[in-house]
Amino acid sequence: MRTRILRMLSALPAALLLGACTTLPSGPSALVLPGTGKSFDQFRSDDFSCRGYAQMQTGGGSAQQAGIDSGVRSAALGTAIGALAGAAMDGGHGAGVGAGAGLAFGTLAGVGAGEYSGYALQQRYDYAYQQCMYANGHRVPVAGWLSEVPAHAAIPPPNTPPPR
Repeated sequence: MRTRILRMLSALPAALLLGACTTLPSGPSALVLPGTGKSFDQFRSDDFSCRGYAQMQTGGGSAQQAGIDSGVRSAALGTAIGALAGAAMDGGHGAGVGAGAGLAFGTLAGVGAGEYSGYALQQRYDYAYQQCMYANGHRVPVAGWLSEVPAHAAIPPPNTPPPR
């Protein structure tokens, strides 16, 4: 019984490593082009300062630590809930099995939460980076729609009341 629990607890370091998969963005994943009349050196200088700005907007190292903590908490909580459920169902024998299953499911939940927070963190970083670069006069792609007006469609003169 004790050896089974010890074997399951030896898997804890692997679970912690899986739960710590969230990392800070290393750079923007969004396209920004030099603005009209801007030299490449100006672009590089603005790029450097905007990367710092975006890093500050995403919380720096605290966001990465939050992702790691989320994975560890999920694994620990899953282990505790699994042990309690296993003990309730099968006494002392089920506690070890429940703890192992809870550790596995808690770790998977922690990995999922880490992936989601990593995606959201990258998105916030990209938005802050693009805003900064746009404010410095650089070009940022935007979504647009092309609309064709049929050639036979008459465009009404200004101040014409809408049709009834």
